[in-house]
Amino acid sequence: MMQGIPEPRSRCLIRATIGVAVAMAGFVSEAAYADEDGVSYWLPGRFSSLAAVPAVPGWSMAEVYYHTSVSAFGSAAAAREIRVGRIPANVNVDLNLRLNAQGDLLLLNPTYTFATPVLGGQLAIGVTGLFGRSAATLDGTLTTAVGPFATTRTGTLSDSVTSIGDLYPQMTLKWNAGVHNFMTYLTGDIPVGAYDPLRLANLGIGHGAIDGGGGYTYFNEKLGHEFSAVAGLTYNFKNPDTQYQSGIDFHIDWGASQFLSKQLFVGAVGYYYQQITDDFGQHPILGGFRSRVVGVGPQIGYLFPVGDWQGYLNLKGYGEFAAENRPAGWNTWLTFSLSPMAPTSTVAPTRRIVTK
Repeated sequence: MMQGIPEPRSRCLIRATIGVAVAMAGFVSEAAYADEDGVSYWLPGRFSSLAAVPAVPGWSMAEVYYHTSVSAFGSAAAAREIRVGRIPANVNVDLNLRLNAQGDLLLLNPTYTFATPVLGGQLAIGVTGLFGRSAATLDGTLTTAVGPFATTRTGTLSDSVTSIGDLYPQMTLKWNAGVHNFMTYLTGDIPVGAYDPLRLANLGIGHGAIDGGGGYTYFNEKLGHEFSAVAGLTYNFKNPDTQYQSGIDFHIDWGASQFLSKQLFVGAVGYYYQQITDDFGQHPILGGFRSRVVGVGPQIGYLFPVGDWQGYLNLKGYGEFAAENRPAGWNTWLTFSLSPMAPTSTVAPTRRIVTK
C-alpha cells in the first residue's frame, strides 16, 4: 500500500500492538539455560507470532512476566558445581548430581518506532531491563581426586537471588510486501546485572554478547492465517571473572496462529536451540559442552482498546525435550503491551514497499 491510502482497520490494530510485544530486547536468567553453567544469553521463545510485521510509529511499552522451572543431571549440573567450587582443570571429578532451577522475572521493554523509512523499511530501537528472583539447588555426590588423594561430598547446595538483571538493547528493521513481511535485528547483552561467580544462582551472565539475525512472517488477513520464524546467531565474549568463553549459538523461534476474529487468535509456538562451536576454558570433564534443546507449546493472543491506546495480551507456554548439556523443563510467558492506536481513516503511518 502506498503512502496516503488508508489501511484496513484490522491490519492497523494488529500492527499497532503485536510488533511491540515480539520486538522485545533480549533477556536472560540463571534459570534459563545453555553455554557456561548451562546458561545462555539468548532466551528461547523470545520471538513468536507476527514477529516481522511492522508496528505503528511512536513510543510503546511491553511488560512480560516470565516463569520457568527446569532440572538437569550429568554435565549440565556438574558445570554449576565446578564453577561454584572453583575446581581446577587438573582435578579429576566423579559426580552424581541433580540441578533444579526456578525463575520468576518481570521484564520492561520501552521501544520507539520511527515513522521515516530507513532503507525502505521501518526502524525501531528499544532496551529491556528486568527484575526478578532466581533460585537453584544442587543435590547429590561429588568426588574430586588429585593423584591418590580423593574427597567425597554428599548433600545439598541451595542459593537464590532477588535483584536486577543485565540490560539488553535491540534494533529491528522491518519491511512489508502484502502478505509477506521481513525483518532483521541486532541485539546484545550489557553485563550490569547481579552476578557473582561464587554464587549458584545469578540474574546476570557475567559477560557481554552480540546476537543478530533475520525473520519472516506470512500473514493473510482475509483468511486469518499467520506463520513466523526468526533465526539468529550469538557470539559470546569471555567472562572476565572465570576466563570462560561460551561458543557460538544458533537459534530459531517460530509461531503459527489462526485469527478467530479481528481481536482474538490461537496457535502454537516453538524453538530450536543448538550451540555450534565448543566452549573455551571449561573443565576437561565437560568436553566441548555444546548445548541443545527443543521446545513447543500453545499460545493465545487478544487485542483490545485502552483509552486512546491499543492493548495486547498474549499467553504462551513451552515444554522442552531433546536437551543436551543444559537444564530442561517448561516455561510460560505472559505479555501485556501498550502502543499507539492506529488511525482508521487518515494517512497510513508507514510507507509500504509495494502497491496492492
